[in-house]
Amino acid sequence: MIPEHLPPIDDFYIKTLSEISLKEVLFCAPDTPIFKAAQIMRDEKSSCLFVGDNIDTIQGVVTDITLRDNVMAIERSSKDAVKEIMDTKLVSISKESLVYEALLLMFRTKTRYLLVEEEGHFVGVTSRNKILTVQSLSPFVFIQSVKQALDEEELKEKWKQVPGMVDQLIQRGVRSEIINQIISAIADIIALRVIEQVIKKKGPPPAKFVFFVLGSEGRKEQTLKTDQDNAIIYEDKANEHRELVRDYFLDFAKTVSDHLNEIGFDYCKGGFMASNSKWTHSLSHWKKNYEEWFQESSMETVLSYGTFFDCRPIYGDFSLLENLKSFMDEQLHFPLERFFFNMAQNALQYDTQLTWLKNIKTFKVDEEEVFDIKRAMTPMVNAMRLYALANRVFETNTGKRLEILTELKVFSARESKELYQGYYYLMGLRLEKQAGAIINEGKPPLNYIKISQLTQVQLVTIKEIFKVIRDLQLKLKIKFTKSF
Repeated sequence: MIPEHLPPIDDFYIKTLSEISLKEVLFCAPDTPIFKAAQIMRDEKSSCLFVGDNIDTIQGVVTDITLRDNVMAIERSSKDAVKEIMDTKLVSISKESLVYEALLLMFRTKTRYLLVEEEGHFVGVTSRNKILTVQSLSPFVFIQSVKQALDEEELKEKWKQVPGMVDQLIQRGVRSEIINQIISAIADIIALRVIEQVIKKKGPPPAKFVFFVLGSEGRKEQTLKTDQDNAIIYEDKANEHRELVRDYFLDFAKTVSDHLNEIGFDYCKGGFMASNSKWTHSLSHWKKNYEEWFQESSMETVLSYGTFFDCRPIYGDFSLLENLKSFMDEQLHFPLERFFFNMAQNALQYDTQLTWLKNIKTFKVDEEEVFDIKRAMTPMVNAMRLYALANRVFETNTGKRLEILTELKVFSARESKELYQGYYYLMGLRLEKQAGAIINEGKPPLNYIKISQLTQVQLVTIKEIFKVIRDLQLKLKIKFTKSF
């Protein structure tokens, strides 16, 4: 039964930007005096003004906050050109993107306005406030409150509220892939707030850097049972500064990690954290790491470092990670049969969770028959990662990887539909049971699913999904190991 305080489910999660009203892109020439730009904003009753010679050559944006901080607060002349104060960080999105995706993008990039594109042209603009006003009872208002949290205790309290929000979304019928993205967005914002607070205390970094996340968070597939998986790339510096730079970032990473652990994001048992000296390096060092993983591949390296192919930047200079991915792309042009063979072997070690009688493989925990749903889903994660790398696809999300690979004819439409539905059915079940454990039983979330708590329909569905996974593994085995 849906709790009374929840609004009825609407089409927010399926509506595209093309279905909502967009504001016209208001712009002025780069040499326009600041006071003229302010007059345009006043006359048009707009809190933002884009800067460019025409709508297709937008160079930046000026907002009411820009005028406050970059003009009024420092007594700058209002006769200066608006290009001198504009923010050059522009964020855009396709008109066919979903509304909730636009909102998550604005939260992740810390922007209030989003340019909307259609066939390579800007056709409108939307704002965070506009969407939030419409969705006053949505989880996105909660995300906004996380952004406004003032200290660690408040962030910790916000993270404790996430299971309840997830439970409500499940009861409203929101798709599990959307819930994954919402959880990941909240985790991103908490990490951003922690990083900002640590930098404020420690002082500005001695070099450009990017803090990036790995694993489930890197794939935007975070659940309620989560730990830290992150790393740092910093720009290369002259020899005399290397130790100073490295010491700063290792100390910085440890402080960030300690705060995240206190908030509720456990330390990674495998040590895949920026606070580990193995995972905080200069860009050139990271390139050497990836080159070794590609060219000197072994089962051990694939098993240990596969998660580093599911990486996504959340803070800092994103171009550093883009540079690394460009290097990865170059490496993928070389013959890498051994690398792909080992990745395939790693994917195949997670056997389909079916007995020879086609029943679900179980084991006992506290006298209850259970199966490990994370282990059951891992073959699909590993397979999509492998196929993505083999086709030089750098999307990290499992569902998105599958969509792109289907477009590339790696999977048929039928295969794709079965894999997508199967993966996110299991994800939904996983989220439901984790939220239930926290809310109803007061227990920490696990990845064990009790057979006794499943209906007959669920059991039959899960068995069919496991058959789909078995077929996927056979396809992968033939393709990458040349065996049956």
